Amino acid sequence: MSRITGVFNNKRSVELVLKSLEVQRGKEEELFWLCTENGEFYSHDLQDLSRKVGGGSRNCMGFCYANSALSIKGLESKFVADAEIYNLNELKAECDIEGENSYDVLLRLRERQGSFGFLSKIEGAYALAYWIDDELYIARDILGVKGVYFAHSDGFAFASERKALEAMGFHHAIGLEPRTLLRYKLKEDRLCFEKREFFSIVPELKSDKVEIKEKLLNLLRASIQRLIPPDERFGVLFSGGLDSTLIAYLCKELDADFVCYTVAVEEPGMKDAEDLDYAKQIAADLGLKLKTIKMGADLLEKPLHEVVSWIDDTDVVKVSVALPLYVACECARADGIKTLLYGLGTEELFAGYRRHKHVKPNELNTECLSGIQWFYESDLYRDEQVARAQGISLRAPFLATELVDYALKIPAAYKLAGDVNRVILRDIARDLGLVAVASRKKRAVQYGSNFLKAIDKIARREGYKYKREYLKTLYPSRNVKLGCLFSSGKDSTYALWLMRKVGYPVACLITLKSLNPVSYMFHTPAIDLAKLQAEAIGLPIIMKETKGKKEEELDDLRDALREAKRIYGIEGVITGALWSNYQKERIERIAAEENIKVFSPLWHMNQETEMRLVVSYFDVILSGISAYGLDKSWLGRKITAADVDRLVARNKYFLNIAGEGGEFESLVLNGPMFQKRLVIMESEIVEEDENTARLVVKAAKLLDKYQKNLE
Repeated sequence: MSRITGVFNNKRSVELVLKSLEVQRGKEEELFWLCTENGEFYSHDLQDLSRKVGGGSRNCMGFCYANSALSIKGLESKFVADAEIYNLNELKAECDIEGENSYDVLLRLRERQGSFGFLSKIEGAYALAYWIDDELYIARDILGVKGVYFAHSDGFAFASERKALEAMGFHHAIGLEPRTLLRYKLKEDRLCFEKREFFSIVPELKSDKVEIKEKLLNLLRASIQRLIPPDERFGVLFSGGLDSTLIAYLCKELDADFVCYTVAVEEPGMKDAEDLDYAKQIAADLGLKLKTIKMGADLLEKPLHEVVSWIDDTDVVKVSVALPLYVACECARADGIKTLLYGLGTEELFAGYRRHKHVKPNELNTECLSGIQWFYESDLYRDEQVARAQGISLRAPFLATELVDYALKIPAAYKLAGDVNRVILRDIARDLGLVAVASRKKRAVQYGSNFLKAIDKIARREGYKYKREYLKTLYPSRNVKLGCLFSSGKDSTYALWLMRKVGYPVACLITLKSLNPVSYMFHTPAIDLAKLQAEAIGLPIIMKETKGKKEEELDDLRDALREAKRIYGIEGVITGALWSNYQKERIERIAAEENIKVFSPLWHMNQETEMRLVVSYFDVILSGISAYGLDKSWLGRKITAADVDRLVARNKYFLNIAGEGGEFESLVLNGPMFQKRLVIMESEIVEEDENTARLVVKAAKLLDKYQKNLE
């Protein structure tokens, strides 16, 4: 296991990289390595490394590696990786390369293939970066098991963990989306993004059910065989449920050396943990080695604090799922186990969640694909953070690339039938003789292990009626209820999404409707649509009208903030400010007078980068233009990456690429936090001159995400 980091175009690059390595270091002895324009340096001691490197460099990249057996001779390229590659032997044979570990093999592959071409050959979890001449390349595995975060402000920085960037002074780091490849041009201080091909739900499989079951089972067998560490005992997280039993059964079939781990809370007055009862029964029936870990709620307080810190979240569900994982990883590590297999992924792939029952059959696989697409932000991030903090490699056989690709094309009828989910997996279990397991209803780990009840008991003992209120006290920096100054445009929407992604609770949107079309402070085109956007996002909205007179409009802002504070109890407010001091300073002054904190996650982000990120995540149209180089053809249509290229090319007109100088106004129609999408039904373009026009929306409505516009 390793951590990676780098800082470019910053005179403090070496100092910041060393700080990042200090924050990310693990519990075991590690090798630290970094490189600058002046050479490469390594040591087992960070202070020693600092003395060796010295200063005077604007570009620096490094990593820490927990296995001292890393080949020093491999550190001859400006290449860092946090990787576990499962098809090492196949890669070595196919590409005729040498290497003792994932890092060595990836390094040789990169040297052979160049650019990003080698990524398609890799089966495994990875985040990597390499520096060639004046370009830096960064990528992560397609599902996003391994994380990498970046900030493009005062140069460019990246790291395996968000907290490392925060320690370096980059407080609103952005997670690299797994389907995006990043290229940073050092001389130009510019980022370029390239989309990778993701999974597809077409063509749907036409084979009969028997053939599909056989193929799926063989894919699972192959995945497990690939994930089992050679010549090493490993563990299986075991609940006695469908997913974990299939994995354990097939591991036994392979005659592998493993032990099953089951964790549960036992407390006076609590019913016996359901998972514990099932695990004992199934393990006995199948002859599995089972280790049970039973503990009282009193022993969970310290783990609770650590889990909340590791996963950067106080969400009750996330914490209650992470907690039993923490206990299992801790026990496995004490037993000398370094690798754990578990059943993550089946709910998303085989329609195992309640939400899948409310989706039309012809849209079920689309919903499954959407779940897999955003899996990296929730389950994968949570589990990886907990496991790696304990020095455990956590591996999910159901998330093998070929298996995911196949499963997404399985007909919906084989996944969901009435109230029965994961139908085809249950059929496979029956075929293997696992009749009791095949019939067991899904029981989420937080319920089946009694850990949710344990958190509730601790919360009540500490004087809290609700678990969520208690958990918030464990992460004070995130325990701030926010409102969002929302304009309906790209910047405020993106800022809102970033703050919600890192766990801040957002209570409402706050929108100022200016009667002055040239307001100094507030966005005006299509502002009425903010109400529909709020509904689509699922947040209440406070909309206040203002005459838009300079400075006087600040009193209306003050009134809106006071109302949000009174009704929703907000303690802070989110702004989409990028570089405009005029707006930011006035908002901060009014907020300070009302004792409200201000969060501006986009502040001083590179404007081209912000624009590229926004159009990659959200469906954005322009609702107004007012600048040389733009005309009415830009209005009312989705803005693409190619359009951002066109904006960059219009630099000769001194055009602000992000539109912060009033060059254009935007409207967001859809995005990852939208529960529905906004559709414009009727509109017209009002043109003042060749370079000044606005889109007047006469009718709009919300549709389900996958509903066609004609319906």
